Amino acid sequence: MRFPIFFLIASAAFAQDANEIIRRSTDRDFTNFENRKNYTYQERTEVRQFNGKGKLAKTEVETNEILILEGRPYERLIARNDKPLSEKDAAKEQRKLDNELEKRRHQSASEKAKLDKERMEEKKYLREFTEAFDFRVLGEEPVSGKPAWILSVTPKPGYRAKDSEAKMFAKLRGKVWIDKGEYHWVKAEGEAIDTLSFGFFLFRVAPGATVSFEQTSVNGEVWLPSRISVRAEARIAVLKKMHAEIDITYREYRKFQADSKIVADSMDPPSKKN
Repeated sequence: MRFPIFFLIASAAFAQDANEIIRRSTDRDFTNFENRKNYTYQERTEVRQFNGKGKLAKTEVETNEILILEGRPYERLIARNDKPLSEKDAAKEQRKLDNELEKRRHQSASEKAKLDKERMEEKKYLREFTEAFDFRVLGEEPVSGKPAWILSVTPKPGYRAKDSEAKMFAKLRGKVWIDKGEYHWVKAEGEAIDTLSFGFFLFRVAPGATVSFEQTSVNGEVWLPSRISVRAEARIAVLKKMHAEIDITYREYRKFQADSKIVADSMDPPSKKN
């Protein structure tokens, strides 16, 4: 899932450098993307749905372990509602993981080429972000004890998106916090200023929806997500209206090479226990 990227007191001299700050931070993100493949972590997603009167109707929580299989991330479900999976469900998830690992180990040249193309498309999408918005330095403030620039992010009037998914940029605005020392995005806040549509327009998010995103530096060599929050009113298939809050938190960061035994043990076939 793509999420759009949105990042106190800088001198006026920095104002004209807003685009340069964004450009340098984007270049850093490309390098960071490669380094992320060296880490595993856990992702806890809590979804709260509210009824028409604003009362909590349902809460669902899932925790996934993000593993590295053949150089690419893979999500394995490990808990529901903060409780470990039953033995039956855990075995099912293990079979899914084993099948995916086998599939990735025997990818054809055309399948690998398709993945490389998808990575290039991701980079183009990020590049287009830098072209679709106007950026202005508002100032600076510390984030996690380190100084960061605050940049306003507003749609550029008349911009025509090159990527179909980038069309949503014209419907978003927000702020971006960029670490002054390493030029990484450390925090972002965004707001929908028009209706956003997904999945052949079967899912529509109303104006006013907000997204916030934070990253953290791990081992001084990579930036990984630490928190994502979404507040939105939406319609599914135009008929069902819902208000939802989504909070995603990340933890248990581990370097893949250092903890390869832990990952490998988790992928041992069930027959080992017999």
